[in-house]
Amino acid sequence: MATQTREEQEAVATRLFEAIQLAPGTLAGAIKNVKFRQALVQTVREAGVESGCTKQQGALLYTVASKYPGNALVHRKTLLEYITSDKLKARRAWSNAQLDAALEFLAQTGSEPLDAGALDEAAGVGVVVTPDQISAAVASTLAQHAQRLQEERYHANTNVLLAEIRAGLKWVDLAAAKAELERQVEALLGPKTEADCVKPERKKKIKEEAWRTADPYAFLPRPEENNKCHTTVAFSDGSQLSISNSAERLAEHLRATGGRVVTRFPPEPNGYLHIGHAKAMFAEKREYIDHIQEIIAWMGWTPHRVTYSSDYFDRLHELAVQLIKGGNAYVCHQTGEEIKESREKREPSPWRDRPIAESLQLFEDMRRGLVDEGKATLRMRQDHRNDNYNMFDLIAYRIKFTEHPHAGDRWCIYPSYDYTHCLVDALENITHSLCTLEFESRRASYYWLLDVLDTYKPVVWEYSRLNITNNVLSKRKLNRLVTDRYVNGWDDPRLLTLAGLRRRGVTPKAINNFCREMGVTRTEGEVYLHKLDHHIRIDLDATSARRLAVLRPLRITITNLAEGHREEVEAQDFPGRGGGVYTVPFTRVVYIEATDFREQDSKDFYGLAPGKTIMLRYAYPITCTGVKKGPGGEVEELEATYERDFRGEGRKPPKGVLNWVAQPKPGVEPPSFEARLYDTLFTTQSPGGSETWLEELNPNSLAVVHGALATPALAAARVGDRFQLERLGYFTVDPDSRDDAMVLNRTCALKDSFAK
Repeated sequence: MATQTREEQEAVATRLFEAIQLAPGTLAGAIKNVKFRQALVQTVREAGVESGCTKQQGALLYTVASKYPGNALVHRKTLLEYITSDKLKARRAWSNAQLDAALEFLAQTGSEPLDAGALDEAAGVGVVVTPDQISAAVASTLAQHAQRLQEERYHANTNVLLAEIRAGLKWVDLAAAKAELERQVEALLGPKTEADCVKPERKKKIKEEAWRTADPYAFLPRPEENNKCHTTVAFSDGSQLSISNSAERLAEHLRATGGRVVTRFPPEPNGYLHIGHAKAMFAEKREYIDHIQEIIAWMGWTPHRVTYSSDYFDRLHELAVQLIKGGNAYVCHQTGEEIKESREKREPSPWRDRPIAESLQLFEDMRRGLVDEGKATLRMRQDHRNDNYNMFDLIAYRIKFTEHPHAGDRWCIYPSYDYTHCLVDALENITHSLCTLEFESRRASYYWLLDVLDTYKPVVWEYSRLNITNNVLSKRKLNRLVTDRYVNGWDDPRLLTLAGLRRRGVTPKAINNFCREMGVTRTEGEVYLHKLDHHIRIDLDATSARRLAVLRPLRITITNLAEGHREEVEAQDFPGRGGGVYTVPFTRVVYIEATDFREQDSKDFYGLAPGKTIMLRYAYPITCTGVKKGPGGEVEELEATYERDFRGEGRKPPKGVLNWVAQPKPGVEPPSFEARLYDTLFTTQSPGGSETWLEELNPNSLAVVHGALATPALAAARVGDRFQLERLGYFTVDPDSRDDAMVLNRTCALKDSFAK
């Protein structure tokens, strides 16, 4: 039989869909969706209603085509006979519920022998719910909730009551049940009063962070349920292949895993892991392999087993030979450009139909290194005319005379991602294979390969890629930023690589909590950067001791202190929470932030000004008494007096409370450090959407402040220590620090800045 053109297939489908009385809009949508169109055509023909049926039956056939479990196709004709014989009642109000129950039963049955009696019971065949039964069920439900109804009257949520009634009468006509419920409620409460018609005020519920207690894996099917249809592959000749695990393969899998969930984190080692990393391929570079294992351990995750795709090279080669022997692969000599051109024209490779024995010999020659690199590939014999680009005879093996970082120099042919990914999933008995949505179109080739090789088939679950505003997570773009030195390496704190976040001072707990709140969802979109900052801030607030420091110091001489005065004031690690304390030297020379002084005071300014009094945190009030300026008129130094005994009865401390440091000893300057202040890497919310994305880089994403001053307690910190510098933000000691030159990275700003 000659293959029909697309126009011919659509014309046939249109005639059939009109015969089952689909609405015009529904019909047009069904024609447009190639995969569904083929399924509905098969369903109509199998039901034997090409010449027409009732509108209600047509609606049920439409549901069967869209929902029928692929693992139970052997029983589809039986279900269609139920519909066309009206064994499932045709009253639309509840025949869909019967059909859904029947489909659920068949999904559990799979290809096993069908128990017709059990199907009848599951689908409510022959069940008639009488008006008396409805009345009795409504009366029973109202009796249980009579007190609440009397209190809330017509403001009560009757949908909850209706759900209870339906739970007791599974096949009840909901419209009839609702009408009887309304009748009995009115009989109980009487006519509505004026008060019943007033809309009640709704109290605002306190929003709970449900993600903290929710099971993040609840959406995944259980391992023992992996007998349903994974996908239906639509071929260009109009045929379809519904793929699922056989009872035998699933039983073998469950014996191997003990029924446990087994997933794998298969990152592609061609870059450093970032916060949204989720993809996989076999090893490419030793540096990245080592980094992946090290950073996963830092994140607090301990894998059950560490494996490499190259561990399976022998078995993958055996399966490739099996694929050729089954007529499902061939050796091809097209170049990359020729393959691209033939795919665009949907033309087959000239070597697609070469003899199996010839492909076997050539593949062996490839393995032995007898064929030059680029002169041959092994391609899967799929469907070169398919609407899905990923069924266009994908490459399974390439020749590459390069030593492998894990397998050494044993191989000169290497399997492709499209060949390796699904087979390693099956070989490792993965229960759930997780990948991002852009790989959804690969489902067909993934399951096609597992099906023709008759292996176990994992559940594939696609989820949306994590996109965070004002940054890029594309590994290609990250590599460009690093290679062209727009940033200072893969661990630059401005990047959202895990190495960059760690160097910035972000903890694994904050990252894990952020990811847990985001959840695994198929919804595409961007997450605002402040969401990540929120989790960073919560974690650091609880764990980071407070310290005093100033970034841009302004010198103050306290004139009513003696030259040699020195005392220790007690500061708190966690103010207001109890716990540890540390001491801060207080001497005649102190430093505050230069931005905390103005020559002209204002009501909304809580810093220091001439004649104004402020409080030095943990110490004393000081009053500005003099201003010294440089040759250019810039303020260079202040003079002030302090008030030692300021805590008198009825006296209030000044509103302005400033961070400060002092000379640790008279004439000795405080320890200095370098502060690196990070801002968003890009000026736009969604960078990377155009070829000019590099022009959107923020020129002020890093500000380096030299000459910042610390208290002795802060100067004693070690690499990786985290602190909250009061009023300045959360900071972490950077690995660039030396004994005589500390470097601090600002991890995160404070949520609310203090008075300006």
